[in-house]
Amino acid sequence: VQLQASGGGLAQAGGSLTLSCKASGRGVSNYGVGWLRQAPGKEREFVAYINWSSGATYYSDSVKGRFTISRDNAKNTVYLQMNSLKPEDTAVYYCAAHYRGAVKYSPNGYDYWGQGTQVTVSS
Repeated sequence: VQLQASGGGLAQAGGSLTLSCKASGRGVSNYGVGWLRQAPGKEREFVAYINWSSGATYYSDSVKGRFTISRDNAKNTVYLQMNSLKPEDTAVYYCAAHYRGAVKYSPNGYDYWGQGTQVTVSS
């Protein structure tokens, strides 16, 4: 599966952005898709995850209640709606996928990666 991430940019604190991750390839519904992020000088960390077939979602505590992950089956696209943005949300955001299995919280659990998209939140 190939992943194409888009939608990053600059937002003010309290604002919103929506990231998109378009998947291509066969059997997309067999994959779990996560959003992870990496801030300068920090390790890549889990943000949100969706099981493509069941729609089950998972979030890190830092974004729960502010971010929403969803998918559009017709467009083979996973979205990350980010509301109430904070300066600490500033990072490069990556979408990633793995074939079947349980939710992956570690970056090591993903087999396929899209290119990163920069999100910058100003205070």
